[in-house]
Formats: sequence, structure tokens, C-alpha cells
Amino acid sequence: MTVQSLFDLTGKRALVTGAGRGLGRAIAVALAESGAELILCARTAVDVSAVIEEIESIAGKAVALIQDVTDLKGFAREISAQPAIDIFVNNAGTNRPKPMQEVTVDDYDAVMDLNLKAAYFSAQAVTRLMIERGTRGSIINMSSQMGHVGAANRTLYCASKWALEGLTKALAVEVGSHGIRVNTICPTFIETPMTQPFFEDPVFKETVLKKIKLGRLGQVTDVTGAAVFLASDASAMMTGSALMLDGGWTAD
Repeated sequence: MTVQSLFDLTGKRALVTGAGRGLGRAIAVALAESGAELILCARTAVDVSAVIEEIESIAGKAVALIQDVTDLKGFAREISAQPAIDIFVNNAGTNRPKPMQEVTVDDYDAVMDLNLKAAYFSAQAVTRLMIERGTRGSIINMSSQMGHVGAANRTLYCASKWALEGLTKALAVEVGSHGIRVNTICPTFIETPMTQPFFEDPVFKETVLKKIKLGRLGQVTDVTGAAVFLASDASAMMTGSALMLDGGWTAD
């Protein structure tokens, strides 16, 4: 077996949530480029259709799953009908940065319901399917450097991602005997069309760059390669771990 073959995902089916835009879209395309067949889960059909077109343009295969992951029963029902899922990128998430004294119950519910509750029960549905089908699969929970440090105005986000890190370790212990691996990807600030408005504030951008030891913002390609690694046999002995893509943010 060659090193290159370890990254080959031919014959694998991969489910990506939040696949309509941003990191989810980029990861889905990268997995398709590596040979996987994609199930693209998002709420907006127009966004998913655009990703399918992009994947088909590189001779890949993808189908849409128009589903809100916060509809726990609906998502579980859709997953239970799948023939098999080998790779699950648990990517859907949100953030409402503000000082703790300004956080509302609505803010709390919005962040925790998606970043933690939906992530938890999405992983439950997929691991249940993997175990029932006898699939030795890989689950990739999209975490953050903020799952390992604290930051002002991010009490909710940090709480959700620290919890996701704990969930990942505990789930890895539970399902390891089934040959299912569970890991997190922990990016720093990634430059995307969605985050670009934040970096138009020079003070905020300077503050961020001072914390990133490599001196630059993250790019989607910094994350996609890591996703392919965790999805593939190249990481066959890795579970319950966090893959830090933080440019040295947490090295202090």
C-alpha cells in the first residue's frame, strides 16, 4: 500500500452537514476530489445545488439532503434510511459573539441547540447507522481552537466547543470497539466570504493576527486537507483526538 493510496476515499460515502457554504462546502468538494460519494446536508436547496454542480464538474457524485439538523427526529429519520455512511463531517454550527452580560436566552438556545445539541444527536444517528450496518467509519466533529482556550465575547461559543471536545473523547471510547473513529478539527479564524466582514475591522484583524504565531489568517485549504486525512486510512490509528489548525494560537 502506498502513502497516496491511504488518502483514497473511492467507494466511501460521506455525509457533510452545513455543506451549502463555507467550510462545509469546501470540505465536501475535497472529499469528492479524493473519491468519496457525497451526501450534502443543508437547509437551503439553492446552496446545495451549487455544490452538487461543482462536484459533478470534477466527475464526482453527490446527492442533496435538505434537512435542518436541529430537527432531531427528522434528521434521525433521514439517516436511518441510508444504506451506509462511512464518513460523517459534523460541521453545522453558528456563533453569536457578544459580552456575557449581553447574552440572551435566545442567543444561548441558538448556539447550544446547533453547536452542541444538534451535533450530539446527529452523531448519535450516524453512529447508530454505522453500528447497524457494520461500518468501520470516521466521524469528524468540527470544533475550534475555542474548544481549547477562552476568549472575550465568546462564552457561548467556547462553552459549546469545549463540550464538543468532551463529547468527542467519550464517544471515541464508546464506539472504538466497532471500528468507528471520532476526532475533531480545531481551526483558528478562517478567511471565508462569511468571515470577511469581521476582518474589515483593522483593530479586530490585528488582534487576531497577534495571536496566530504563523502571522496569517487560516484559509479553507488549511482545513480541507485535514478533513481528508481524518476521513481516510491515513489516520487509521487516530481517535479521540483534536487536530489543531490554529497557527500556534494555543501554543502559549
